[in-house]
Amino acid sequence: MLSELYIENIAVIEKSNINFSQGLNVLTGETGAGKSIVIDSIGAVLGFRTSRELIRTGADKAVVTALFTDVSTRVQESLSELGIECEGELLISRELTQAGKNNCRINGKVCTVSMLKDLGKLLINIHGQHESYELMSPDLHIRYIDTLGSHDELLNQYREAFDEYKKLEVSLKKRKTDEQERSRRIDILRFQIDELSSADITVGEKDELVSKRIALSNVERIREGLSGALYKLGGDMTEGFCAFNLLDDAGSDLSSISRYSENIESLSERLSNLTYELRDIYAECEDMLSDLDSDPQLLDSIEERLELLSNLSKKYGSTEEEMLSFLAEAEAELEALLNFEEHYEKLQQNVEIAFKKATEIANELSEKRRAVSKDFCEKVSEQMHFLDMPNAVLQVQQTDCELYELGADTLEFLISANVGEPPKPVAKIASGGELSRMMLAIKTVLSQADPTDTLIFDEVDTGVSGSAAERIGMKLKEVSRSSQVLCVTHLPQIAAQGENHYKISKRIDQGRTFTSVDLLSNDGRVEELARIMGGVTVTDSARDYARDLINKFKD
Repeated sequence: MLSELYIENIAVIEKSNINFSQGLNVLTGETGAGKSIVIDSIGAVLGFRTSRELIRTGADKAVVTALFTDVSTRVQESLSELGIECEGELLISRELTQAGKNNCRINGKVCTVSMLKDLGKLLINIHGQHESYELMSPDLHIRYIDTLGSHDELLNQYREAFDEYKKLEVSLKKRKTDEQERSRRIDILRFQIDELSSADITVGEKDELVSKRIALSNVERIREGLSGALYKLGGDMTEGFCAFNLLDDAGSDLSSISRYSENIESLSERLSNLTYELRDIYAECEDMLSDLDSDPQLLDSIEERLELLSNLSKKYGSTEEEMLSFLAEAEAELEALLNFEEHYEKLQQNVEIAFKKATEIANELSEKRRAVSKDFCEKVSEQMHFLDMPNAVLQVQQTDCELYELGADTLEFLISANVGEPPKPVAKIASGGELSRMMLAIKTVLSQADPTDTLIFDEVDTGVSGSAAERIGMKLKEVSRSSQVLCVTHLPQIAAQGENHYKISKRIDQGRTFTSVDLLSNDGRVEELARIMGGVTVTDSARDYARDLINKFKD
């Protein structure tokens, strides 16, 4: 659960440290006091999209830190995959800067915003006012059924099969070109293959040719250098003053005294080895000198070959490997085009097999959705009855369609709010208050399948009052027995049922606005509930009613 939230320089909140508890936590405050800022701060630390406008005016950066305790096994496993240790406590922080940078950490380890977002889905489920209006969009209804049915594994299987089918279908369409286009392509491929094949390219050839060109272009310098080295090493082998003779003399001097010292013996051996090495170098220099070729025709042929390779590389790849790969692909494509009918029929068979596989999984998915939808409608309708919609009936209209990303069917919620009226699309008949209660009913049902430890409801009471509000509070309290619940509300019937009540208030000091979040005592709760009910002037009767409300909902 979310145990502690630290907010610094977020909008009108300069600094605030909020400690939350298990159960139902309610947040109230005047309009504009900053209730939504607390929710936005939680969203920020969960990886939601933010902007620099969220940073308090005059501040260079903003920081949000959240401490989670009693972290679930599922979250710990997810952290382990990221290489992050967690022993029941999890600390997440996100720093926003005016430069637009995000500095994120999980248990002190640097991470990305996307990592926060993936982890956040396992920690907190935020239901805001906008989410109720998702019920107006039939395209989103299917996800509620899939969530309740835990269809993730089957959906993944279907998506893999569907992607394979679409990939093969695209390949089939590419192959199914007119004869003229196919003939044109065959001519192009034959020309390319002939040009590359006749070039007889080998890997490493260009580097070797460049080396030869350098040698041939500098043949006189090389000849002069080799001759000089040979003369200095050996002279004419009769002169006394040359490297070989000097080495031999030095070797004899050391050898004659080597028996007197191990060090001298070692030096004598090293000098002997050096002499052998020097004679090898001399022999190789002689070979290289004799092999030198200054044939200008050979240099011209190398230049022509390099120019050919350069021209080919501009069309077929910068390296020999890339050009040879192009040649192999061109030969394969030509073979397929020349044997078009055979390849087309085989590809067509593969498309049919892939389509059949995807359809079978989609049909299985549809059947599971049909079964889940029946149970879903019964449970949601029951919850709506409790939430002061006694005659509400929910139905799921399931319609077959062509294969797409989610299967072979679409779902749409239909609702009848009054006796005698047939169910109609939610978007056409539901009011704001009905949408709020319907969404709460759905969330209550889905909470059975959603292992998220913390649920946040941001003004779920929009458009309701009276007994409906009281029942919403009761439902939130029921949900809080299995999950921690945070609820932003403006209704006393809901706020009175909270086990922890936080007041969000603002003040102006020296021309700046400051927002604070305070946990209320029992007397503080009475005053806050009386304010909500009484408006500008708080009366004793309002305080008495507030006490009665609090006492009414005490466990």
